[in-house]
Amino acid sequence: MLKNYFKIAYRSLLRHKIFSTINILGLSIGIASCLICLLFVKNEWSYDRFHKKSDRIFRVVFQGNIQGEVLKEAHVMPPVAEALLADYPEVLAATRIRLMGSPTITVDEDQFRNHHAAFVDANFFEVFTFPLLKGNPEKALIEPNSLVLSQSVAETYFGGQDPLGKVIWMNDGKEGFTITGVMADMPQQSHFRFDMLASMSTFPEASNPSFMVSEFYTYLVLPEQYDYRKLEAKMPQVTQKYIGPQLQTGMGISLEAFQAAGNKIGLYLQPLTDIHLHSDLMGELGSGGDIRYVYIFIAIAVFMLLIACINFINLSTASGSRRAREVGVRKVLGAAQRQLRGQFLAESILLSGLALLLALALLQLTLPFFNDFSEVQLSFSLSENGWLLPFLLLFGLSIGVLAGAYPAFFLSSFSTVSVLKSAPTGHPGKGKVSLRSGLVVFQFCISIILIMGSMVVYRQLGYIQNKDLGYEKEQVLILPDVGQLGNNAEAFRQQLLQDERVVHVSISGYLPSGPSYNNNYFVFPEDDPSLQIKTLRYDVDEEYVPTLGLELITGRNFSIEYGSDDAAMLINETAAIALGWENDALGKHLSHSNNEGERTSYRIIGVVKDFHFRSMHERIAPLVMTLGSGNGAVIAKINTDQVTELLESIKDKWTSMAGNEPFTYSFLDDRFYQTYATERKMGKVVTIFSGLTVFIASMGLFGLATFTTKQRTKEIGIRKVLGAEIAGIVLMLSGDFLKLVGIAAICAFPISAWVMGAWLEGFAYRIAIGPWTYLGAGMIAAIVAFLTTGYLALQAARTNPVTNLRNE
Repeated sequence: MLKNYFKIAYRSLLRHKIFSTINILGLSIGIASCLICLLFVKNEWSYDRFHKKSDRIFRVVFQGNIQGEVLKEAHVMPPVAEALLADYPEVLAATRIRLMGSPTITVDEDQFRNHHAAFVDANFFEVFTFPLLKGNPEKALIEPNSLVLSQSVAETYFGGQDPLGKVIWMNDGKEGFTITGVMADMPQQSHFRFDMLASMSTFPEASNPSFMVSEFYTYLVLPEQYDYRKLEAKMPQVTQKYIGPQLQTGMGISLEAFQAAGNKIGLYLQPLTDIHLHSDLMGELGSGGDIRYVYIFIAIAVFMLLIACINFINLSTASGSRRAREVGVRKVLGAAQRQLRGQFLAESILLSGLALLLALALLQLTLPFFNDFSEVQLSFSLSENGWLLPFLLLFGLSIGVLAGAYPAFFLSSFSTVSVLKSAPTGHPGKGKVSLRSGLVVFQFCISIILIMGSMVVYRQLGYIQNKDLGYEKEQVLILPDVGQLGNNAEAFRQQLLQDERVVHVSISGYLPSGPSYNNNYFVFPEDDPSLQIKTLRYDVDEEYVPTLGLELITGRNFSIEYGSDDAAMLINETAAIALGWENDALGKHLSHSNNEGERTSYRIIGVVKDFHFRSMHERIAPLVMTLGSGNGAVIAKINTDQVTELLESIKDKWTSMAGNEPFTYSFLDDRFYQTYATERKMGKVVTIFSGLTVFIASMGLFGLATFTTKQRTKEIGIRKVLGAEIAGIVLMLSGDFLKLVGIAAICAFPISAWVMGAWLEGFAYRIAIGPWTYLGAGMIAAIVAFLTTGYLALQAARTNPVTNLRNE
């Protein structure tokens, strides 16, 4: 009997090709899209959870508010780890990370770059689970100048040779490091990823007792089931015990007076597994994720699946209602209700089963493209996800039963005589029409929400891209690691300036976009330490301002003509306002104190117009600039259409002065563009799923429109006989569906405004969601609905009414 059910179901599928294709394709796209979204969500949630102690590891962070400037930093002071370990027995272990950057590595005669390195404490492998393939994890990083390489880097440097005991050189071959271990490559799902780890004992600043400097990422291991908030509640004691005395010595102000002025600073704890998705701190070790995007993907997964299931159920019930006469004939021939129910359920389950198989095939085909597009590494394997196969089978069975329930239990209950006497439409009833209309409204409501989301994301990115940044980012060439030039840096700059295509050249590691030097700095008016503010300090030369096209609103730039400029300072508008010198900063003096209380005084010689040296997610912060030694990067403002030829010329100059040091470069506008790579990727992904949602909803609408048009064939024929115009008939048939789209838009607009408003709050500088966004999203949905239904309506309206009436 079961075999017969599926045989008849297969024949029915072939007989109703359009409905079957729409049903199978729509559901399969929905399932495949849902699975991709869930794989992305799983990947984001898995960050840092591979560590055996992941639920017990917490990062110490620094937060506060000084003169209205919010401080949120992922790194803390060098002695924090030692202090917490000594004072609090619940701290079982503490380890630190200090960035090294990407040093030039010399192995024999070969040189390598672009491998990320860090100094770490000797107990690093005790805290974090990074397996050592060679070497002893307990001893590998104890001795100074010890180094652990990742497996891939070890193979790059030494090929098939055993790297243990070999020496590599850094800092222009001046400092040698002995290889003491090889670790497995750090997983993609880690909030930091390094290619090599050097012993912290190599780095002199690691033993600095100052609580007034930062840059050390500090992690604690706490006992199992311990509530970290209990330790966090004790952190003010750390501030009082360690930071307070140094503040008094260095700034000449007590912690109590500092806090009484409205300032607040302190240490806090952050769970390791929250860092990737929930952290919004400055100075992160890598580009993190965003919990909002996880929620968006979860919502998209649910909505895509719902829309696909709604389509499937809607079309199954609609197509089932036209089989009332078939039910009557089967009953006349002796079919029982049980057999009819089994037949309808078998057909529905067969369709859902085929959709599942097609969905898995689509997933395997599209996942590599999605990985390239979104720059993630998602993989799908039923063997790795044992729960997924039973879930998919249960899901397919459930959808099949739900979709087949209406024809199975409703149509099979009709009396034979009433069915054969009635029209072949059966008795769907007003309730069924209302239900289908409600489902169509729901589908297009979700579609409009996603369309609006895509529009807002792209408008915001366009706003960021075109906003006046306060500096010139076009045709600004960046050559990193000027230290590779040694003593030839100034000579290299002068050679560049001899080329008429090069307008200005500055040397500084402080860049307004992309990776940059970072220098936290406390300053205060010379006569009032209580007005201390925390700023960033840029060490620049006299060419920095003109090279980046910064605007001086008052005063002058640094100049070699003034020997006193070593004690001069430029500040930005925000710093002037924070200090209460909005219109009267010139000639004022700012002071900075070191840990021993020694003060350095700077005279303000100019105020720079605010420029965006941070992401648009953050407000412009106070900034000071001092005249510093040339190091970091060569920043060249160029003016030419022959960029390739100029780069070749610069490369020749570089090679003549830097020898075998690799020549690398970037452009400032590209660095700025990469700052918002995550937002762009998410915008593209949301746009794709918006398009798929509209496509699936349109497929369902097409199927329902086909069904409705066939049901109204006689009505159309009579209207044409009575003189109805084709346009009037098209509007009549399409109008019912356009009304549903209008209702969907009314429902979608407030939801979209709330969701996208919350997303925009993540930007300090953002667009307003104007009426054109609502109108545009509604028009797109309406046009799609009209084109979908209008074609069928036009086809029906142009049919000869005699043919329609004769067929009826």
